[in-house]
Amino acid sequence: MAKKTIADVNVAGKTVLMRVDFNVPIKGGKVTNDRRIVQALPSIKRILDQNAKLVLMSHLGRPAEKGFEAEFSAKPAADRLAELLNKPVQLGPPEVVGAALEQMVANMKPGDVLLMENLRFCAGETMPDKAKKNPDKKLTPEQQQIHDDFVAAIAKLGEAYVNDAFGTCHRKHASMYGLAKAIQKKGGPAVAGFLVEKEIKYLEEALKTPKAPFVAVLGGAKVSDKIKLISKLLSKVDRILIGGAMAYTLLKAKGVQIGKSLLEAEQVEEMKKLLAEAGDKIMLPCDHVATDSFDAKAKMAGEPIAIADINIPENLLGMDIGQKTIKAFSDVVAAAKTIVWNGPMGVFELPAYAAGTKAIAAAVAKATDGGGISVIGGGDSAAAVEEMGLENKMTHVSTGGGASLKYLEGNPMPPIEVLDEK
Repeated sequence: MAKKTIADVNVAGKTVLMRVDFNVPIKGGKVTNDRRIVQALPSIKRILDQNAKLVLMSHLGRPAEKGFEAEFSAKPAADRLAELLNKPVQLGPPEVVGAALEQMVANMKPGDVLLMENLRFCAGETMPDKAKKNPDKKLTPEQQQIHDDFVAAIAKLGEAYVNDAFGTCHRKHASMYGLAKAIQKKGGPAVAGFLVEKEIKYLEEALKTPKAPFVAVLGGAKVSDKIKLISKLLSKVDRILIGGAMAYTLLKAKGVQIGKSLLEAEQVEEMKKLLAEAGDKIMLPCDHVATDSFDAKAKMAGEPIAIADINIPENLLGMDIGQKTIKAFSDVVAAAKTIVWNGPMGVFELPAYAAGTKAIAAAVAKATDGGGISVIGGGDSAAAVEEMGLENKMTHVSTGGGASLKYLEGNPMPPIEVLDEK
């Protein structure tokens, strides 16, 4: 990575503004999965070892952006971080920015840690997203002002900026992009944290210098979400294995009967072209686990029915890949030297339909154990790997589902591009 990291700068005695991704699941005021907090620790410790003051900031969930909401408070994240660091972590005021926060930061001593309240309590944080809804794709002067005021209110607190929030690196949010520029304008460094550096290292290696055979495993609900990725990967990989609900639209394009399975009908013609272009590089399921009813919202489904054939009867819908597909996919994965996996093979949150995803996770772990490089693209695949306790058996489990997808597609990542060059 040609960008400076915190290893390249001295922040002794400075106030460091560090954007982290503490968007963690919370139940009853407690963090239920602290992986994202744990992965930020190397950067946090590096800054504290230099005797700097550390002001952390993150978003958490999707509040209404109209002020404080208790259920989206960053307090559980601050509490968990304090436990992990074994030292106090102050929580910023509920209004997020302003005089009260400025006073708290002024009172900090070197080595102190403060976590600002949820950035998304303020409209300024995600304001750049509103541009695409405007006719000219630009912010109105009023919107721009709200954004700029929010950036300025944070920028005045410190002299250095660190981005360690890979999960949001595909978004030009105030704390991700505008704040980096504001600190640079003040003459301060804007650098990557160790987690962002690590994420890019593994994603870049997989894309630019993969060891062959290179296999991509793609799943999830919608093929429309992954078209760009499939096209990007086709020239680089040896095989693309496709499971999950997105496979049914591709099977339909091949003339296979898919019953009541999820279908993106408007994508079928496009998929015919894609399959013709791909030749035998794309592998699709040859058998299925199906059921007669599924309510995605209620997470309820009928009994599993094994379908030993590629065609699904008209009264049933596919829910997972079948045993023959599991064997075929696992054999390809086992022989791979580079594996990128993004998306589950079925409705893995229901135990009856989790076998495909679990089998792929086990096959990827085994291939990694045999010297392969495995990159798990965040989101549901990461959740499945964690659930099975296999995260330490993978080369790299990404913290950013959407961000890793955008990076693999070759999309620009403005929050990374804006950081200081080495």
